[in-house]
Amino acid sequence: MAVADSKASALAHLPSAHFNANAAWLTLWAMTYNLLRATGAQASAFHARATTATIRTHLVHVPARIARSARRITLHLPHNWPWQHAWTHLFSTAHGPAD
Repeated sequence: MAVADSKASALAHLPSAHFNANAAWLTLWAMTYNLLRATGAQASAFHARATTATIRTHLVHVPARIARSARRITLHLPHNWPWQHAWTHLFSTAHGPAD
């Protein structure tokens, strides 16, 4: 599954005629793949087994609105968004308890 997932993302750009371009794409793919897999594992059991394209669609491309008020940033997520629980769990895990 990792090979098919990789070929559908950054590794689709390989091979290039330039060695440095190949090295850059491979490095970017490895960092992105590992970060997305860790994100999926923290978000939910479904996302732990999902492909990186699904994780990007569900958790990275968030349909939200950013608002500022009293020097605070508020993120307004859509109502009845199917992945809101997974995203808020991921957010609270990454940020820890509020002071």
